[in-house]
Amino acid sequence: MSLDRIWAGWRATYIEGVANQPPPDGADGCLFERLAAEGDAEALILTRNQHAFAVMNAYPYTSGHVMVAPLRHESTLAGLSRDEAAAVMHLVQDANVAVTAAFRPDGINVGANIGRAAGAGIPGHVHVHVLPRWAGDTNFMTTVAEARVLPESLTASFEKLRLHWPS
Repeated sequence: MSLDRIWAGWRATYIEGVANQPPPDGADGCLFERLAAEGDAEALILTRNQHAFAVMNAYPYTSGHVMVAPLRHESTLAGLSRDEAAAVMHLVQDANVAVTAAFRPDGINVGANIGRAAGAGIPGHVHVHVLPRWAGDTNFMTTVAEARVLPESLTASFEKLRLHWPS
């Protein structure tokens, strides 16, 4: 079975227009900088180390969706120092341990959307997503209603992950 391609050359004008728009900064600055400045419980920060922190995604794809971000505002992985990159990866590993223990998923997605074209909702501050996945966890709600059904509250997921976070 081959992949069909649908050519829509008119889309290039739209894409170029979107790509050339400045990213929305707003007066409040970067989301990750604001979260890092808040208290851990208020911001749903699971843990911190010298260069990074792990926080619950307020708009999760699935229950247990964690984001790991460097403390320093940086838009690319290449722009992080080796120590910052290692600190981020250590928390990604810990998030995998906690997600596995807390949710017993069939799999885990780990990924970073770097840049707006790659799907980054916050293109100015690189971050890594860690989220549990189950066989058959996509359904008609996502595809037809553009909605997700999450079986527990964000706070319940936060507490579950904190309980299973490696020391």
